[in-house]
Amino acid sequence: MARRIKIALVGNPNTGKSTLFNLLTGLNQKIGNFPGITVDKKIGQCKLAQDIHAEVIDLPGTYSLYPKSKDESIVFQVLANSEEVNYPDLVVLVVDATNLRRNLLLFTQVADLGLPIILALNMTDIAQKEGIDLDVDLLSQRLGVQIVSISARNNLGLEELKSAIVNSNSILTQQESVEVSLFAPKAIAAVKEKLNCKQDYVALQILHQYESLNNLSPSDKQAVSDIVLLTQFDTNEIQTKETIARYRYLSGALLGVTKDTSANKKFALSDKIDTIVTHKIFGFAIFFFILFFVFNAIFTWASYPMEWIENAFLAISNFGHEHLPAGVMTNLVLDGVLSGLGGIFVFIPQIAILFAFISVLEDTGYMARVTFMLDKVMRKFGLSGKSVVPIIGAFACAVPSIMSARNIENWKDKIITIMVTPLISCSARLPVYILLISMVVPKTLYFGFLSLQSITLMAMYLISILAAILVAMVMKFFIKVKEKSYFIMELPVYRMPRWSNVFYTMYEKSKTFVLEAGKVIIAISVVLWVMATYGPTQKFTAIEQKYEQLKTKNPQAKIELERSEAAEKLENSYAGILGKSIEPMIKPLGFDWKIGIALITSFAARETFVATMATIYSVDAEEGESETLRVKMSKAMNPETGLPVFTFATAFSLMLFYAFAMQCMSTIAVVYRETKTWKWPMIQLVYMTALAYAASFIAYHCFK
Repeated sequence: MARRIKIALVGNPNTGKSTLFNLLTGLNQKIGNFPGITVDKKIGQCKLAQDIHAEVIDLPGTYSLYPKSKDESIVFQVLANSEEVNYPDLVVLVVDATNLRRNLLLFTQVADLGLPIILALNMTDIAQKEGIDLDVDLLSQRLGVQIVSISARNNLGLEELKSAIVNSNSILTQQESVEVSLFAPKAIAAVKEKLNCKQDYVALQILHQYESLNNLSPSDKQAVSDIVLLTQFDTNEIQTKETIARYRYLSGALLGVTKDTSANKKFALSDKIDTIVTHKIFGFAIFFFILFFVFNAIFTWASYPMEWIENAFLAISNFGHEHLPAGVMTNLVLDGVLSGLGGIFVFIPQIAILFAFISVLEDTGYMARVTFMLDKVMRKFGLSGKSVVPIIGAFACAVPSIMSARNIENWKDKIITIMVTPLISCSARLPVYILLISMVVPKTLYFGFLSLQSITLMAMYLISILAAILVAMVMKFFIKVKEKSYFIMELPVYRMPRWSNVFYTMYEKSKTFVLEAGKVIIAISVVLWVMATYGPTQKFTAIEQKYEQLKTKNPQAKIELERSEAAEKLENSYAGILGKSIEPMIKPLGFDWKIGIALITSFAARETFVATMATIYSVDAEEGESETLRVKMSKAMNPETGLPVFTFATAFSLMLFYAFAMQCMSTIAVVYRETKTWKWPMIQLVYMTALAYAASFIAYHCFK
């Protein structure tokens, strides 16, 4: 029978830990979340030998066991609790060979938890190129652990690492770095006795972190709190003493191990590049140029594959309608389920391209510079430097942008970023803006080239940015957490991106979106199809009889009558009834029941507004859909006032509503997926709807 072992991958950020995880597990991995906390966990399967299989868990990157975020707090909870389902038999601690002193601080802490450890010395090839000569055998002897030299980027040393894992000893061999019991002897002894801890360092960390540990019962937390008060345990003072002692130990352990033959040249090229890239003027200019390139690429590069996907689903739908027997099931499958699937898959190009760029920028080391430059600016508004990527990406689509917010370590910064990202005007709002602006804004030119319509469109985007900033400032004061916001950013040397990792990231993010968010989107699409297709039987029967008689009397107008029949059925469908029912609520905004139907159907996706209005106004698509739609909508009259329905006041009110309202089920689904709770998407839905209503109300009454 095959032997199974559990392995935990631990390491600082930017050490190649996740790359090593992908190499060990390939595609044989799954993503879930840790019990009781909304933090992703990645677990994969790996065959080490013929009869030995390993379950590998990739723990969040951390600089020490003193957590600065909820992600980092997971590391201690998994490694210190033997009853935890993910408690490992062995720890593989990945360290950067070019920065041993900083990386080994975490090693000394993990070693004191009493788990067998293997050191994976990564980036040894880069260290050699930089002139850093390491005596690995001497370091192994001083630390008392196996050390395996690897290069995760180049897939070197993987078999040697597997062999070391297979032959690892369950008996602890690592040398003691510091005498932990001396830092707080009374408090440590009391915790060990109360909670039955075997390791001094586990007891010490419990004293530091007991308030946030999920595995401790309320009574245990109270007991530890009493010990802290009784022994006057000062967490900051003791943490400082421990860190100093560990670095003092490492200075001796590394003496003679590292010989840097080119100390003055190390990182020289990166430093020269940083003088320009992080410059207070040129740095921002370069950043905005890169943003423009990425932003433009997401629009232009994704347009072709998105068009192919749309055409493919349209072809499948047409083929199905031609060859499948007519009936409810055919319509449900083709117009409901298939339409919902199309709405999911059409986002994949944008998701893949955005995450490809993010992966490239991270791998090269540039993203670290961006967050460093912008952190001070963003923090004034309740965000962090790492909020830049989701905010900018939201101009294309909020869905992949919200997914990219998982790179923000601080929980509060992450939540605020997720909550305000949908306010940024995405590409799905563009058809709505263009249609309404072209109807009510004149084609006036300033200076011969500056169009008033273009200025209006730009204003809509600027309004969305301003709204996101203001909401972030408000949420900064309302969202209270004990977790402090730290900004610790290592500026790694510039490197070529790992293309295999880039393509894998594109695949993983696309798959996650399709499988997780797709379930909700399909369900909503089916519900909306049913609501827009069916209505009270008596009303539908009367409509059908009415148009049958008209078609008999005037067969030449059959096509036009069929369009009118479809429009009348939509008006009397359940969606139409709902539109009529909400008309009193939306009338103060300048909207009628027809716009109400579009608002309802748009909650599946904002871009359905144009298609819904085209159906309502019986537009002939073959004669130029957008132009005919503008003409029909321009001629639409309010039966009560005799004035046009779409005045400037109504159009601007409607644009503001679409700018602020949460009319995207895929966004709600992905927010739920990222936060692991319905609390935040529901708060988001309520506040954005209220903001949209208030803005539309003010705009309509100011301009009417």
